[in-house]
Amino acid sequence: MQKLTKMMPVRRNSSQGGSEVIRSVMNMSGVERDAVLEREILGGNMPEFMRDLVPVTMTGVVNGRQLDITICVTPDYLAVGDDSDYVRVPLGMASAARIADQMGFILPTPAMVDTIYEQAEVRLAPNPMEPGAAMTTTSYFARHNNTVEGQAGPLGLHPAALIAGIKKDLVISERLRKQPGRVAIYGWHRSNGSPIQPLSLVHGEEYADYSHGIRLVSRIAFLNGRPVALDKVMQDDDIAGIVTGTEGPMQNVRNLMATLYR
Repeated sequence: MQKLTKMMPVRRNSSQGGSEVIRSVMNMSGVERDAVLEREILGGNMPEFMRDLVPVTMTGVVNGRQLDITICVTPDYLAVGDDSDYVRVPLGMASAARIADQMGFILPTPAMVDTIYEQAEVRLAPNPMEPGAAMTTTSYFARHNNTVEGQAGPLGLHPAALIAGIKKDLVISERLRKQPGRVAIYGWHRSNGSPIQPLSLVHGEEYADYSHGIRLVSRIAFLNGRPVALDKVMQDDDIAGIVTGTEGPMQNVRNLMATLYR
């Protein structure tokens, strides 16, 4: 797994803890806040456990043969800080896509989000906050992060436990080609496995609220144990559906990711 995270920047000893970074952006919002958080994360200021990728296997039958496609994902949603002081951060689509791309990852598909939830070591019940204009504020997502920690803390989890049920995911979809300038969100699964949020492109690309999270998926996957480029899998007419679900083949995923932030 270490080879899959080689493009993730190393955290500097001088980096601030998550709480301090969040205090510095408390009165910011939108692209201004994104720019600060993006700079911190691309400078390596994220928990070490984010580099402990977790395998998630998606299975399908093609021409009578079972195929296992294993994707490698971050155990939690993107956060700023270190292992002892971190805060999960929502971001607009451009910053999320740029961070993923520069570190050798993509954003998940809705089908991947479903499977990650199914195979998560820990599935917490969603804990929505009061909707309204304050949803996009820094204080709101800091409070929600504390709520999640309050749920997870008593469980005594190891840092790299695959956790789900705590956020909606920013995802990629072919619909983004037809509706540019949007953020695609999906998920936040209830305890019965059904998502609160169906795939939605309602919001503009700069929108981010406390309920959004960024899960990263390595561009290298494993097809029946053999390493393959995930974007090649996703455009293969025969096997793409295993990882993209009903959307079927997705052409040139690297290009799609790039269009989200250029």
